[in-house]
Amino acid sequence: MSIRILAPELVAQIAAGEVVERPASVVKELVENALDAGASRIEVEAEGGGRRRIRVADDGCGIPAAEVPLAFARHATSKLSTVEDLFRVATLGFRGEALAAIAAVARVTCRTRATEEHLGVELRIEGGRIIGQRPLVRPPGTEMIVEDLFFNTPARLKFLRGEGTEKRQIDLWITRYALAYPDIHFVWRHNGREVFSMPAVREPRHRIAAIYGAELADALLEVSEETEEVQVHGWISLPGVNRPDRHELVFFVNGRWVQDRMLPTAVLQAYHALLPSGRYPWVFLWVKLPPERVDVNVHPAKIEVRFRDPEAVFLAVQRAVHRTLRESTPVPVFQKAEIPMRTTEFSARPAPMPLGALVEKLEEEKASSGLPPLRVVGQIQARYIIAEGPDGLYLLDQHAAHERVLYEALQAQRQEGPLPAQPLLQPMLIDVSPEEMSLLEENRSLLEELGFRIEPFGPRNVRLQAVPAVLSAEAILSVFQDLLLDLQESRRPVEGALEAQLIRSICKRAAVKAGQVLSVEQMQHLVRALEQCAMPWTCPHGRPTILRFPIGQLARQFGREE
Repeated sequence: MSIRILAPELVAQIAAGEVVERPASVVKELVENALDAGASRIEVEAEGGGRRRIRVADDGCGIPAAEVPLAFARHATSKLSTVEDLFRVATLGFRGEALAAIAAVARVTCRTRATEEHLGVELRIEGGRIIGQRPLVRPPGTEMIVEDLFFNTPARLKFLRGEGTEKRQIDLWITRYALAYPDIHFVWRHNGREVFSMPAVREPRHRIAAIYGAELADALLEVSEETEEVQVHGWISLPGVNRPDRHELVFFVNGRWVQDRMLPTAVLQAYHALLPSGRYPWVFLWVKLPPERVDVNVHPAKIEVRFRDPEAVFLAVQRAVHRTLRESTPVPVFQKAEIPMRTTEFSARPAPMPLGALVEKLEEEKASSGLPPLRVVGQIQARYIIAEGPDGLYLLDQHAAHERVLYEALQAQRQEGPLPAQPLLQPMLIDVSPEEMSLLEENRSLLEELGFRIEPFGPRNVRLQAVPAVLSAEAILSVFQDLLLDLQESRRPVEGALEAQLIRSICKRAAVKAGQVLSVEQMQHLVRALEQCAMPWTCPHGRPTILRFPIGQLARQFGREE
């Protein structure tokens, strides 16, 4: 094949693919431009998850009329002038690619007026070509309207997810920058409905309260550390206030939200031995260092950074978090958190064992799967059930075994219809983020099928009115948190897989816990139910439920010959 120069339009579309992956990428770039322009108020609007229309308006310094067409040229920027500038970037945008990349794959209208000029300008671009320009009377600042994203690259359009998924990505970027810049008023609307309006506040902690709720904000510990080159400031949670995922390990480097691997590692090392396995803290940290000490030109979308002295940054973050925890938590005590929605610590009072009718149902419908009849002997450490079978000794993990019983029972019930719901005598009011609100609304029908009745109650709250009948009162908040995590983590195109994951989470929280003393009758119920399961050997997450020690093996261990 012969070598040839690509057409300019194709070059522009290829370059755009590095910067504009989805509607949220457009929002990110335009919001960063607004921040660099010194805006005190930024409005973001979108329709159809950003596929149809995105609008970002600010009251910043605007663009001089003569320079507006140049702003959409590739590698045109006002933020760099020499090679040296590339190694001391002090602004969010600098590559001179964002506007050109967006304009190459969309229909763009730019309305702007520089503060020093009396008349603004409107520029219209379609697929990278200027199709119109006219003078305009408007206030200082800039309004960018991006319509029909990827209209001229249908192959890339097919890779976009549904409206709800794309909206959640925009939710994430806007809330992150609203958190990074609390002194700026952010307004976010979707399909004409206001998602939130966050007026400027003095401290990031107040913005944390606006996004995540005052209860969480009040429970956080302030972190502050300053070395010769690195400043670390922010808020972290006590070990007892934890999460099952890393989503809220949030870091800003010189005002830029970054997704870095080193910074979370530094924080988690500081929490070493203070958190239960698989649990993560809430972390909101601002890291500041001289621009020349950090390279932000690592990734086209500028979401990764490289530090000149990574060890110094690592140690500064680790020390800051460790010192704060040491002063506030002298001994590693895993106490129950005071944040209703966020804690997953269990109450010391044993939850009731919801076997009853659901076990009975399994006995009616399922044939024996190979487990022999077992005779319960007793319980070890309130964790394992000892049973005798015709061919040896059996040890059952009571929590894993009950998870399996509940999972198969609930799956059988779902074949017949919705799971039974239990109305709450006192509905629970729970704080949620904009992203979580969108997830709940998007999956409302599925959640109702599983026994949850949830309704919006203001812009940042939902009211939980009913839960699956199998849940004890102590497990409700933990299950709700797991539910949100499952919805966030789910990237599966098949709804049935998501439903199965949600049922597994319900079973995990509803099952008896390790450390819970069971009566002989309860142990017998559990063993009989496990005998009737189709897959009794593992829990729904794949862990073993039962171990068998054959008679011959026991005899050999005792030096006997059988």
